[in-house]
Amino acid sequence: MTDIREEVTKSGGRYVATVVGHESEMTYSRVSPRLIIIDHTDVPDALRGKGVGQALALHAVEAARAGGWKIIPLCPFFKAQSLRHPEWEDVINK
Repeated sequence: MTDIREEVTKSGGRYVATVVGHESEMTYSRVSPRLIIIDHTDVPDALRGKGVGQALALHAVEAARAGGWKIIPLCPFFKAQSLRHPEWEDVINK
């Protein structure tokens, strides 16, 4: 898997993975210094089933742990992943 990079904007940002010329993203909005909302995940059909979305989700969780913030999982994909991974509970804001 290609490295995941972060692009930050005034109101949030996105995590981006480029694999074999295809770009996948997970976008977020920053609510406060201690809280973000994961609001969208997009993985092109060419990369479905290859673990790219899972890698983006794990990256977001690790970033939250490192940054000391919580995640509100509004994105259906991220929400489903958070329910499958009880070990992420420390950063999920229910």
